[in-house]
Amino acid sequence: MVEGQIAIEEYKTGNTEHTWDLQQIKSAHKVLTTFSYKKGQVTKGYANRTLYVNLNTGVISEKPVTDEMKKMFTGGRGFGLKLMWDSIKPTTRWDSPENELLITTGPLCGATEYAGSGKSLCLSVSPSTNIICDCNVGGFFGPYLKFAGFDALEIQGKAKQDVVVVIDGEKGTVTIETAPLEETNTHVLSDQLTHMFATENTDKSRQKVSVVSSGTAAEHSYWGCLNFSFYDIRRKVPRIKQAGRGGLGTVLRDKKIKALVVKVERFDGVSNHPADPITLANVGTKLHREIRNLDRYQCNMRAVGTGHLVEIMDAYDLLPTENYRFGSFPKASKIYSPKFYELFTKIIPDGCWHGCTMACAKTVDGYTVMTGPYKGEKVTVDGPEYETIGACSNMSIWDPLWILEFNFYCDTYGIDTISAGTATAFYMEMYEYGILNKERCDGLELCFGNADAALTLLHRIAQGDSGEFIKVAAKGARRVKDWIIQNGWGEKQLVEDAGMESKGLEFSEYVTKESLAMQGGYGLTLKGPQHDEAWLIFMDMVNNAIPTFQMKAEALHYFPMWRTWFGLNGLCKLPWNDVEPANNAESSEPSKVPEHVQNYVEYQNAMTGWNVTKEDLIAQSERCYNWQRAMNVWLGRGQRKDDWIPFRAMGPVTEMEYVSRKERYDKYLVEKLGKAQKDVDKMTVQEKLTILYEFRRNQYQKLSDAVYYRRGWTQNGIPTPQKMKQLGFSDKKMLKMLQDKIDDDEKKGLNVWGGIYGKGEQPPITEKRYWEKWK
Repeated sequence: MVEGQIAIEEYKTGNTEHTWDLQQIKSAHKVLTTFSYKKGQVTKGYANRTLYVNLNTGVISEKPVTDEMKKMFTGGRGFGLKLMWDSIKPTTRWDSPENELLITTGPLCGATEYAGSGKSLCLSVSPSTNIICDCNVGGFFGPYLKFAGFDALEIQGKAKQDVVVVIDGEKGTVTIETAPLEETNTHVLSDQLTHMFATENTDKSRQKVSVVSSGTAAEHSYWGCLNFSFYDIRRKVPRIKQAGRGGLGTVLRDKKIKALVVKVERFDGVSNHPADPITLANVGTKLHREIRNLDRYQCNMRAVGTGHLVEIMDAYDLLPTENYRFGSFPKASKIYSPKFYELFTKIIPDGCWHGCTMACAKTVDGYTVMTGPYKGEKVTVDGPEYETIGACSNMSIWDPLWILEFNFYCDTYGIDTISAGTATAFYMEMYEYGILNKERCDGLELCFGNADAALTLLHRIAQGDSGEFIKVAAKGARRVKDWIIQNGWGEKQLVEDAGMESKGLEFSEYVTKESLAMQGGYGLTLKGPQHDEAWLIFMDMVNNAIPTFQMKAEALHYFPMWRTWFGLNGLCKLPWNDVEPANNAESSEPSKVPEHVQNYVEYQNAMTGWNVTKEDLIAQSERCYNWQRAMNVWLGRGQRKDDWIPFRAMGPVTEMEYVSRKERYDKYLVEKLGKAQKDVDKMTVQEKLTILYEFRRNQYQKLSDAVYYRRGWTQNGIPTPQKMKQLGFSDKKMLKMLQDKIDDDEKKGLNVWGGIYGKGEQPPITEKRYWEKWK
């Protein structure tokens, strides 16, 4: 097929067609609660109210969005954190009835003039981490939620039976309805509900419906993801994007929610009613022109999506293979982006929200399923994204078709591809060492490269298999670590060092051994090791642009704050730095893409009528970031010990890893640690590993020291009341909670720096309670 040359009415996916009795399915619904509201107009990017739904009591109500709430929390993730703080308790866990599931928008969400403006933010207490997990996701639900009348959807309680929550922006009603006959798995359920709730039997009407769902595996796993639909009027199927991390789909199914549905009466490019629509359009047009002219020479996302990263990561020894033991592999070229380009349906545009010229949401239509309950059916597979391909390379799976199979079943079962792939790769390494075996794995031969076993594991999780390993494996790498250690299998240190999780969340798909800053970008995070806070590998490892601890700490302040900003406003990160102005390399700070930063200043001002500067954008994020860290402390985590990462993220764990990069590591011992070459030549590999192990662990502690100080936290990683006051917070409960924690840390001797400093070195500051002098 040639891009752009297939008429909409002529294109056929070739997918298996299903016929459902939608009238019968709908007639089985019982409306439990109905709430009517007066439809309003979005003004300057805000609907100015949020929607609260309690599944226990049936209460549905509105909450106002005040100017103070906008000032302190901006929108999106910030609104979600504020609503959670007001509604949950420090003892709340993922399956507590009072735990909340939130979907929020931001003031820029729903605009069609600027690429990447269709993102929703999802929050809940995570089953993986027991702290708040936030996820940024595309699809139509967030914009439609706003245009239906609400800046956020806040769900609390648990239903007694499967329900759907329907927000009807045409009628101005919200209903909770039983849903006994619909399917549960996403690719079927989203199609059923899209057709069922469309006002008319037309594609244009179906395009005004969006569904959030998960799947059967989310019911038995801590990896459950949320699938957000967007009806593709060309393919005539509802496609999906994922809020993947932390098990938010598990929370959805624990609450007995089969799906959330929103529909809108209408929307257009000015449905946000911006303060200055002309400036907004001008800023967007400039970016559209850059994407059109430059993307093909930079990342080529309009053709291959995020999969272009595979060949780059492989070239720089950063592609995770065999559970992050290696960063490249001889078979990697089999899964380079051109291999998937051959499979993608080449229809333009491919964005997950209107007006996104980045168009990175690629699909394979008419894919024939090879395994499981849908074997033989032809389906549309959304993706694969880089992270999914990397998850499969981590399991040493090098066949594009098997990657599509893994992608499809993770999506429809409601499973995060990152956590499933990273955890399974860990299980495979343990299998290779004999720590796990076929008997201990409930009959699965989980060796590297066994795609059939990896898929069978997914199917058995989705079926609710009662095998001991299946049940523990579905809860992730942290629980399997504990299970192995409790059974006395293998060496504890090896198990801890090789299982790639932090805070209970599995790592996303980059090898960080040679980038200390990126190690901090994974460990010194709010929700766990996800690359959406800071991606500093090239700045640090390739370009050596941030060589000192202070410079790394500055980067680990700025970039997490900057990336947080996208989640406050309902934006995708990709248009910021995955396409750059032609002269960006000549700018003063090319890593920050300053021209695009200025775009965002003008964009937010044009939407809201504010008069913010680029410094104000960082301040917006800093308030949210510190508030979330403080909430983690409130929930019992958010301390130095929680920010630790496994040694596999810092360096080689096994002799095989060291030997595979012997020249690199021997040179490191000489140049970085000052060892004589003749002494290094005499050492055994195990002796070299031990020296490297202690040195790099201490480097990470020193980095943590520098970052905590730069962020305005204590030595134990606690946001200080003084810092919170500087940011404008006066919440007495929050400030007292933090002070009590700091005082308790003082009694326990935890207000001390973690690094061991030698001659000529010193921690960031020598005063013990340095924050008490801040004003």
